[in-house]
Amino acid sequence: MRYGMVIDLKRCINCRACSIACKMENVTPPGIFWSDVLTFESGKYPNVKKTFIPTLCMHCGDPICVKVCPTGASYKREDGVVLVDYDKCFGCGYCVVACPYQVRSLNEKSSQYFLSELTPYERRGYPLHKVGVAEKCNFCIEKVEKGEEPACVETCQAKARYFGDLDDPQSEVSKLIRNRHGFQFHREFGTDPSVYYLSA
Repeated sequence: MRYGMVIDLKRCINCRACSIACKMENVTPPGIFWSDVLTFESGKYPNVKKTFIPTLCMHCGDPICVKVCPTGASYKREDGVVLVDYDKCFGCGYCVVACPYQVRSLNEKSSQYFLSELTPYERRGYPLHKVGVAEKCNFCIEKVEKGEEPACVETCQAKARYFGDLDDPQSEVSKLIRNRHGFQFHREFGTDPSVYYLSA
C-alpha cells in the first residue's frame, strides 16, 4: 500500500477550490497554504497558452526532508505518507529549505485574520498548529483513514484529482498513470514523488 494522487492538468481550470478546501479542512494560519496552484505562460502573442500546475507535498518515496531532519520530526509511514511530528520539530527549517518542491512552510509566529478576536473557525483549528514548527500537506490522512478522500480531491469541481493506492495495479490512479503516461514533477531530483500529473 502506497497512497498517491494523480492530477489531470488538462482538466484543471485554476479555480483554486483545492487550496481553499485544504485551508478550510486543516485551518492553516494566514499565509500558509498546504495546497497551491502555479501558473505558467508559454508562447508568443497572440498564441499564448496558460498552464496550471496544482502543487502540494509530493509524499516522496525517498523524501529529502526526512533525511535532513535532525530530530526525526519528519518521517514517512509505511503507507508512503510523509508527516511532521510537531512535538519533535523545533523549527530549524532544514526540511523547508531542502524540499525541492518548495511545499513546506515554517509557522514562525502566531497570527490571525482579524485584529479584534479569533473567529470560531480559528478557535477550532489553531490549537492544532504549533508555532515554530514546519507544516505541510498530510494527504488529509485522518479523513483517508475513515475511508474518505482528501479535501482537495472531494472539492475539485473539474474532477482533476484522483487519490488511491499506487501499489495496486487495478486502482484508478495506477490505471490513469499507465494509460495516460502519468509523470512525476521534477523526476530528475530522484525523490520518487507519490503525486503524478497527466497532460496527455
